[in-house]
Parts: sequence; structure tokens; C-alpha cells
Amino acid sequence: MGTRKMDKSFLDWPFFEARHRELAAALEDWSVKHLPADHGDTDAACKGLVAALGQAGFLRHSGANEGERLDVRSLCLIRETLARHDPLADFAFAMQGLGMGAVTLFGTPGQRKWLERTRAGQAISAFALTEPGAGSDVASTATTAERTPGGWRLSGEKTYISNGGIADLYVIFARTGEAPGARGLSAFLMPADSTGLSVAERIEVIAPHPLARLKLAGVELPEAALIGQPGEGFKIAMSVLDVFRPTVGAAALGMARRALDEALARVALPRAGGGTLADYQIVQGHLADMALKVDAAALLIYRAAWTKDQGATRITREAAMAKLYATEAAQEVIDTALQLHGGDGVRCGSTVEALYRDIRALRIYEGASDVQRVVIARSVLA
Repeated sequence: MGTRKMDKSFLDWPFFEARHRELAAALEDWSVKHLPADHGDTDAACKGLVAALGQAGFLRHSGANEGERLDVRSLCLIRETLARHDPLADFAFAMQGLGMGAVTLFGTPGQRKWLERTRAGQAISAFALTEPGAGSDVASTATTAERTPGGWRLSGEKTYISNGGIADLYVIFARTGEAPGARGLSAFLMPADSTGLSVAERIEVIAPHPLARLKLAGVELPEAALIGQPGEGFKIAMSVLDVFRPTVGAAALGMARRALDEALARVALPRAGGGTLADYQIVQGHLADMALKVDAAALLIYRAAWTKDQGATRITREAAMAKLYATEAAQEVIDTALQLHGGDGVRCGSTVEALYRDIRALRIYEGASDVQRVVIARSVLA
């Protein structure tokens, strides 16, 4: 096992203020004492992590009071730190923010009452966008929301919904038909106990966390469930992803930092024939590449976060670059760390083996890597 000592040098970069350094230090101290969680029961672990993060006060950063902006640098620092200690803790924190991102940015005072509970760790939220036939292509959303005398009736399916099955409420996107494609979607706040909502399937993946396919069979919601205006769903979804895509990169960065630490500890071990693996120039070359990728990812992530915190309306290009590079680079860093561990790297239960499974989904969710390439290319061409 490697050390869990945090590389703090990046906190001296001009992207950060004193409050960010204080937050990082406080969370590092908390993480050393409380992480990793017991993953034996994934649902129970996530519920416990949400409660613990709420009680410790860190979930207050997952949303913002009315009239205030989310501090994206804080979000990134928290995700990076948690992911380095326990990727499931990062997941638990991230979903409180992503799940309620639409309410933070566009919610009414009535809807924001839920935000008070999610920021305290007293309710679990989820972001229900993906469908069986519409993953990265949000404009192809088929779930419908029809007007009723008292509000809306939702019908359809959502899949690969994080926190599905344990969430207390979902922000759900459905077609209301104001215009074709992306311009005809709306966002709704849907409590988990809504009649007609059911968990059709729990989905098991290589790095276990709560995932589900949801069935909406004529779910009745009041008019007050609508977030923003009819037809604004795509804008709302993209605004939320604009904020949270850099934080996905930050989670990947945390895992990459942990993998580099594990690799450094491994190559420093004495060998039976004398010396260490670190004595070999080829190993030094691998370590140099890993360190370079970690720092390059951090620069892209905190540039995007700083830009948003300075008041930029959109950071689509910066967010896409941060997520794409950081997640792809982390996969490579973790793969190299595993290789340097030899046979022990693929032993079930080892740190690098767990990281190898944990990192893979980050290149898919919140916009797969190829989608980020399209976003960046369109920005360059424009």
C-alpha cells in the first residue's frame, strides 16, 4: 500500500483562495479518519456516506442558496480529495450536487426546500436524463410529459440512473413538445414515492454503486414540479453539466493521484537482487509520464473551474477539455500503476485493481469522451 499523503503544491496555484486551501485541509483530515467506507452493502454505504458528509458540513458545497453561485473550485477540490481516498465517497457527494443542480440553478423557492435537505445529507437526490435509446444524445429523449388539468403526466423509461433505487427524489427530463428535438424538453422534480414510478431493474457494473432503470407509468406531478419554463429542459441539463463536467475530471484526477502514490511506494520497495524498480530508467520514464498527466489534468480542471467562478455564463469548451483529458489521462496513469505492480496489480482487493475498475465509467457518464471531442471541435471550428 502507498501513502495517503496529499500533494498540496497545486493549492499554491493562483486559481485558489485561502478558503479553498482551508477546505482542502479540513476534508483531508476528515477523509483520513472516516474513509474508505465499508463497501459490503453498496446501498447502505452510499446512504451512510451521504449522512456523514452532510453531518460534517461538506454537502453544503453541493448546492447554493438563492442568489448565490456554486463554487466550482470547491466542488472540484472536494471530489478530487474524496476520490483519492474512496471513489464511492466521491460518488455519494457528487450525486447530491448533480442531482439537485437544476434546482440550484433554476429552482423555485418551493423546490429549493428539497435542496435544504440534500445539502444536510437528509435526502438523496438523482439526475434522471439517460434513456435506453438516448444516452449522450439528449435531444432524442423519448420520455413524455403531457399536460393535465392539475399539472403533468409522465410516461417512459430512464436507465443507468445513479442513486436509482435509493434516491428520495429525481430531477427528470421529459419531452413536452414545444418544438422538435432539444427545444421540446422540460425538467421536473419528482419525489421517489410518486405513484406510477417504479424501479424496473437494478444494474450491476464493474465498480459497484447504486444504478437503476426506472419505469414511469403515467406519473402524475403537480404544476409546481416543473423546473424553469416548458421547453427549457435541454438548456437546464446543459447548464448543469457545464458546472459538473469539470468535477468529473477532478474525481478522475483524485484517482490518478492515488495511483501515482501507490506506484511510487511500489517501485521504492527493495528487490531480492538488490536495488529497487525505481533504479531503472524505463520505470523512471513511466513515473515522469504519470506525473505529467496528473499536472496537466489539474491545470485544465482548475482553469475551467476558475473561469466559471469568475462569472462566465458558459464554460462548455473548458469543461469538455477538462473532462476529456483528465478522465483519459487517469485511465492511463492507473493502467501504468497496475503494470508496475506486476501480478499484485490484478489481485482482487488491491488498491490499483479497485482504481482500475473505478475509473472506467468516468470516460462515459456526463458525456462520453467522443462527445467531448465533438464539443471541442465545434468550439474550435466556430
